Amino acid sequence: MAIQRPKGTQDIIPGTVEKWHYLEAHIRKICSEFGYQEIRTPVFESTELFQRGVGDTTDIVNKEMYTFLDKGQRSITLRPEMTASVCRAYVENKLFTQPQPVKLYYLGPMFRYENTQAGRFRQFHQFGAEVLGGEDPLVDAEVIQLIWEFYRRIGLQGLEVHINSVGCPVCRAEHRDRLHSYLQDRKAELCQDCQSRYERNPMRILDCKNRECQRITANVPTTLDTLCDSCREHFAKVQQYLRISGIQYRINPKLVRGLDYYQKTAFEVMAEGIGAQSAICGGGRYDGLVEEIGGPSTPGIGFAMGMERILAVLEKQRIDVDDETDHKVVVAALGDIAREKGFKLITELRQNGISAQMDLLGRGLKSQMKYADRVHARYVIIIGEEELNKNIAIIRDMKLGDQTEIAMDSVKSYIFNQINHSEAGI
Repeated sequence: MAIQRPKGTQDIIPGTVEKWHYLEAHIRKICSEFGYQEIRTPVFESTELFQRGVGDTTDIVNKEMYTFLDKGQRSITLRPEMTASVCRAYVENKLFTQPQPVKLYYLGPMFRYENTQAGRFRQFHQFGAEVLGGEDPLVDAEVIQLIWEFYRRIGLQGLEVHINSVGCPVCRAEHRDRLHSYLQDRKAELCQDCQSRYERNPMRILDCKNRECQRITANVPTTLDTLCDSCREHFAKVQQYLRISGIQYRINPKLVRGLDYYQKTAFEVMAEGIGAQSAICGGGRYDGLVEEIGGPSTPGIGFAMGMERILAVLEKQRIDVDDETDHKVVVAALGDIAREKGFKLITELRQNGISAQMDLLGRGLKSQMKYADRVHARYVIIIGEEELNKNIAIIRDMKLGDQTEIAMDSVKSYIFNQINHSEAGI
């Protein structure tokens, strides 16, 4: 039996990877426009980082991490998320000595051992961003604006931003007391996980997906009921900036997110019509996280979105992804001399930044034209014995369906002009 890929992973093969390139190009462009710089961290970290950073009451730490002992008997974990890693890098590389805030973004694989289902994998990929060193509500609004603008540019529709404030340690203490009081007589009816959360972090009970727990907590006190004046003012200003940006949002008092480090602003972006897992992006403020992992007191906020989820929504909404190389050129050459001239031509085209290919299997013209169609070539340059005798080439525009005879020494400049005119919209 042939060896197969591990469950919960995928091969991103040609024909699909181009869609990833398309999204990644949009991500890099918009992050640059918003003033974010890319950061790359190790794929594995010390397990303690995620225990302290993500929180030992979370499903991620309790159930989903890929953790192992290396040859030095050190506990190592494949990263299940990036925020803790970015904060660790911020501290270790003393980025807090740079002008604040530091605005970072990342692209890369994450790992969680969970039940595989549509849109969920054990190795998955995230685009995310973090802003460290800025506590103003304007930072929160700009982060959400970046997400909203990215989705607008790639054409996603039917989206809604859900926001909440989960408060700070001061007002969270009162919310904790109210939750304890409300749930005390019904604790035994909660699922096993929530019974544990009742003692360690009762707010996370509101994030439980168990239907019975959701029924029991339908009318529990929310974090909005206990916000202190500072958190209430912060949340009001975030909403004001969102209105200025023209971003439609809905206040969701039950939104607490699934990680322990969140404070104040929490948010998710929902997409309609993609099933039960409707959240395609989530994030929030984590003002105590950098300090928790050994750094100076530093405010922070960020988000993450799964790339697989975005591609699934694009497909569900039937949004076409532009081909990354719209001006591919294929040289169809027949005979040894024609192949030599064709190889020289594609070399010159490639040296000038044009995507150019030619047949490598010695096939006939019909097969070469089929190949050009399969690779979505815009132009095919045909060179055969008759063309060599006339010192010409036939250039076929595969999009328009017409063809032109061009002198051999003018082929390269003709292709350049056609591509330049096309890019200029002429």
